[in-house]
Amino acid sequence: MANVLFVCTGNTCRSPMAEAILKSRSIPGVDVKSAGVFAADGSEASTNTKSVLDEHGIPLQHQSSSMREDLIEWANYILTMTAGHKNTVLSMFPEAEGKTFTLKEFAGAAGDIIDPYGGPVEVYRSTFKDLTEAIDQILDRIKRQD
Repeated sequence: MANVLFVCTGNTCRSPMAEAILKSRSIPGVDVKSAGVFAADGSEASTNTKSVLDEHGIPLQHQSSSMREDLIEWANYILTMTAGHKNTVLSMFPEAEGKTFTLKEFAGAAGDIIDPYGGPVEVYRSTFKDLTEAIDQILDRIKRQD
């Protein structure tokens, strides 16, 4: 069983999009959640996040969550959108060391997933493409967790 936690800033754009993409792969034994380092609990995903996921036929049921101790304990992998998020997670939860990576780092690449917040739908489409490529690269690694 692999528990994957995606983390971004407000948990309304990138991390819920990543969560929905990975869930849509329907991998047995893989559970997925998302949270934000500075999220308010209970917000919906952004309109453009929903639109881009709809374009790809990916369902989304989402309420934003802030980072909490129980999520850190639950996760086998904590995958952040940026190096800044990774540093924030580790400063808030030092026990997350060893299982916290940027998504691109975990996928064997460099760089951050850009924040589409407030941008036009085209920026969200670009973020979706980046997330999909990185998630495709980590699937084997996550499956090997079993």
